[in-house]
Amino acid sequence: MIRQSIRRKILTITLVLIVLMAVASVISLMLVKKVDDHFDQLTGNYIPAYGHLAQANIRSLERAVYLRQMVIEKFTPGTEPQYEKLKQSFIDKGKAVEMEIGATRERLRDLIESKNGFDDDAALARIDARLDDWLNEQRPALNRALQELIQPLEQKRAKFDHAKMEEVDALREALNLKINAIRTELLELISADTRLTLRAQQWVSRISVAITLIAGLIGLLFSVLVSNGIVSSIRQLLEGARAIEAGKLDHNISILSSDEIGHLSQAFNQMVEQLRVKERIRATFGTYVDPRVVEGLISGPSDGTEGQRRVMTVLFCDLGGFSRVSEQLTPQALVRVVNRYFTIMSAPVRENSGIIDKYIGDAIMAYWGAPFNDEKQQAHLAMRAVLDMCARVEELNIALSDELGLRETPMSFDIRIGVATGEVIVGSIGSDQMKNYTVIGDTVNTAARLESIGKTYGVRVVVSDVTALEAADDIEAREIDSVYLAGQQVPHAIYEVMGAKGALPENRQRLKALYADALAAYRAQDWDKASELLNAALGIAPKDGPSMLLLDRIAAFRAAPPPADWKGVWRFDQK
Repeated sequence: MIRQSIRRKILTITLVLIVLMAVASVISLMLVKKVDDHFDQLTGNYIPAYGHLAQANIRSLERAVYLRQMVIEKFTPGTEPQYEKLKQSFIDKGKAVEMEIGATRERLRDLIESKNGFDDDAALARIDARLDDWLNEQRPALNRALQELIQPLEQKRAKFDHAKMEEVDALREALNLKINAIRTELLELISADTRLTLRAQQWVSRISVAITLIAGLIGLLFSVLVSNGIVSSIRQLLEGARAIEAGKLDHNISILSSDEIGHLSQAFNQMVEQLRVKERIRATFGTYVDPRVVEGLISGPSDGTEGQRRVMTVLFCDLGGFSRVSEQLTPQALVRVVNRYFTIMSAPVRENSGIIDKYIGDAIMAYWGAPFNDEKQQAHLAMRAVLDMCARVEELNIALSDELGLRETPMSFDIRIGVATGEVIVGSIGSDQMKNYTVIGDTVNTAARLESIGKTYGVRVVVSDVTALEAADDIEAREIDSVYLAGQQVPHAIYEVMGAKGALPENRQRLKALYADALAAYRAQDWDKASELLNAALGIAPKDGPSMLLLDRIAAFRAAPPPADWKGVWRFDQK
């Protein structure tokens, strides 16, 4: 019964509207039928009757013309055949006049018998009586006069009877005038009935519109009365939906009925409760895991446990100089310092659309890639974050000194960053009881190794060759070496990020160029040239770590030359 309630209301409204429209249509059709009957009478009887009268008048005039031609031909010698032909036409026209008058009377009788609704019966009977008088009394008189005129002509009397001709003309004129008078009366009758029909047509149109409007208003009123209960409940649902859209999850709606909408209201309240639960989960875990990952895990079609292969850019960042200080700090101070460091250095990652994967001791692991970033933009975003992190080192030192209460004698902290771009496996990884949405694979290991060997080379940022190539429009980078990283069998060209694209001062540009030439000489085992160029580089930057490292290696190679197949690749055996 509950499921039928709204259906019954809708069907009732529909049936009422259909009945009202049907009644309006029937009434309109009846009125239109009456007007159509009037038009049929006008076009089928009135106008043809008038036309027959007009034809009778014309045929009468034509008969008079033939009569005069007969007279002329009779007094013209040798025209006897022409006379007979004219006489036959004269006789035919007379018959045509009588036939047209008869047709007119037949149309008039049809109108009288049809009861057409024009109330013209008396006028039509009067016209018919006048036509009858014309046929039975006045017309025979004209025919007798014509006979008296024509008979002497055919007997070839020498003298033409002009008086009789004048009598015939007078009788014919009188008959024509009578036909014209009847035509005029019939025309007035037709005009009056035409105006009546047009007015009736206009009246029918107005009545039809009025009936339709009344039916529509009644249907509308009935619809409003029936749907008030439905609309109030739906309005409540709409207001609740808008409140949810605005983020107001504390909004519940009242259940006003026990029909389908009542059940829908109950389901709506249950949905709001589920949204509250999800929001609490999102708010709680958003502080532990990146909100975009939380959103994907909660709202996505899968929890990602199957894993996917994707190309991503992975970053590791470590706080240099922290280990020697951490042993001297209380647990409370240590937590404050680490949290402040993470806050400052995580901001550039998030501001450049990166995902903070985890914090490992004092290290930050982050990544860029689908579905969180466009694959073509991930390396660019990562390098922008790296440049911003490097720019905040001074801010970091001041902030950490404040936390330790060493404002007057600030401590010196630095960061080391490693970045690599390549294929990884991404998904929820862990046990049945605990999982972590993260990335794993050789690229992750490469990024971690690059961060670690940055200390060996004495540089702040080391990136892989793929990252340096894809972000070439954002950074000034120099190749510092080609290495086998620990646990890997494929060599990597590694680069130091020296600054933003186009922002290197002239001395740093000269350092970059000298080191590139020195590296080429080093790989060619031209130790003298390489040493000369490296010393020149140290003349520009006395503490340039890569230059000092290569000089140490050259010294070692002079004492113990590398194998003959050595191609300038250095191997790291420790992580």
